[in-house]
Amino acid sequence: MDSASPPAASTQPALPSGLAVFKTVPYALILPEIVCGMWVWILIAGTSVAAPLLQGWVMYVSISSWIISQLLLLSYLTGFHKNSENWKVLDSLYHGATAILYMSAAVLQANATIISEPGYSESSRSSPLHYQLNSAATFFAFLTTFLYILHAFSIYYQ
Repeated sequence: MDSASPPAASTQPALPSGLAVFKTVPYALILPEIVCGMWVWILIAGTSVAAPLLQGWVMYVSISSWIISQLLLLSYLTGFHKNSENWKVLDSLYHGATAILYMSAAVLQANATIISEPGYSESSRSSPLHYQLNSAATFFAFLTTFLYILHAFSIYYQ
């Protein structure tokens, strides 16, 4: 008896292309990552920078991650990945590394928010508006960090 079996089907789901990106978890998280990351640097740009060294790092992380995430989304929409398994590894490594960088940026932004609090110190001449903008930037920085972490782990466990 010949025990010829049919070829084994791949158990790995295909990577989405086109508009299917927005219907597939974790790839649907890319757009919220872009939007929340955009809010981080817009809100910081609207303040008088209380701690240039701290907020400079936050701006660097948020803008560079925003640009790279847009390129990643564009590559998924156009099907540039060609359903390569290496693309999943690249995506997971990018989102994992960006989550770590964003966590450091969120903590530094929280520190900059404390520094910009009116009445924090004699030399602080921050207005309540700048404090509120920094508080909102801190919120979005931590939210963006969470989205990147969620994206990295959901690709890993997919």
